Amino acid sequence: MNRFAYVEARLHENETFVSRDRNVKIYDGDQKTEFEEGEIVLTTHRLFWGRPGEIARAAITLCLPLSYVISLSEETASSNFFGRKTRIIMHLRPPLPDKAPGPLESSRATHIKLSGKNGMSVEFHSALRETINARIWEISLVSETIINGANTGTTSPMSDSNDRLARIQKRTGIGGIERSIEAKARETDENIALAFQDLSVLMAMAKDMVGLSKTISNKIREQKGEISDDETVRFKSYLLSLGIDDPVTRDNFSSNTAYFNSLAQQICEMLLDPIEEHGGMMSLADVYCRVNRARGLELLSPEDLLHACEQLNGPIRLRSFPSGARVLQLESHDDALIAVDTLEKVQAAESLAVEELAKQLGISLLLAKERLLVAERLGKVCRDESVEGLRFYANLLLQRAMD
Repeated sequence: MNRFAYVEARLHENETFVSRDRNVKIYDGDQKTEFEEGEIVLTTHRLFWGRPGEIARAAITLCLPLSYVISLSEETASSNFFGRKTRIIMHLRPPLPDKAPGPLESSRATHIKLSGKNGMSVEFHSALRETINARIWEISLVSETIINGANTGTTSPMSDSNDRLARIQKRTGIGGIERSIEAKARETDENIALAFQDLSVLMAMAKDMVGLSKTISNKIREQKGEISDDETVRFKSYLLSLGIDDPVTRDNFSSNTAYFNSLAQQICEMLLDPIEEHGGMMSLADVYCRVNRARGLELLSPEDLLHACEQLNGPIRLRSFPSGARVLQLESHDDALIAVDTLEKVQAAESLAVEELAKQLGISLLLAKERLLVAERLGKVCRDESVEGLRFYANLLLQRAMD
């Protein structure tokens, strides 16, 4: 950025407009700058950058003489919102000692980047490359060219510059637009072909990964009594839920009832072990994330998942708490068992807050709170609300009464 200078946006004698692009931002090397959302204008001698409307008003704008440019290159960047886009990299010579003041006095960068929301236009990129190659700014002054041409009888550098300029303008006209359309069409075709190629490879690998996960899970389940229950073993036991080789889809069923019943059965088979590992309950939000992760490309809508969960009739069932929270719960884990287990956790710690129980059991805050409320409704624990927050203690009055 220390090659740029602040100048009035007016053309010099023998300088001609070439091309323009909008919504352009400038990078100082790889670093972002404050110069964003601007308009950039290319002439035969210089590159102007200004805020929208500034160049048209001939206001003071940034200016880079093209004589600083050594070469051009490009890079492709990716964005979640705008997809792939191309940035122009301009490799520059060191600044001259007599350069006019600019936005930066010094910079370690030896290049700048031009980028836009959707990348730099093909027309501008082509025009910039042609202008740099033509090097019209190196042509001598008009007076010298006329004299040299008259003395030697050869074609003057001035006429050569006119020929170069004509070629640039022609290439950035109708022909440039046609080439731009063709280039974008080729790029689109290549991207589509590449996407389907990657998708085919991914689907082929997915089947192998699903088979491997099932094999490992079965071996761990068979040897459950012989290996320690450490974090590595628990992690491997979750491999079964990493993929479904034949997910249930609506296309294979003639009625919604048959579809939801089959989907419910598959969800039950997939989540039985994970729900047991999570203390017998799993929130619908966690269920949704885990099921869709396992299904890969065959994603379920929240409505379909809810309807399928409503069809569960064992060993997992859908449960709604008084607070409105909905979870999948093992039938073997009724409220009495949950209350006793929660009481043991509270007694071991003397008292527990919701977040402490959630961290201890590795479950969400929602499930931890519901476990404590279940224990409270059955009289196992009691609450204490203070400025420090909500905490639960063992119900000593009930225990004394039982004693």
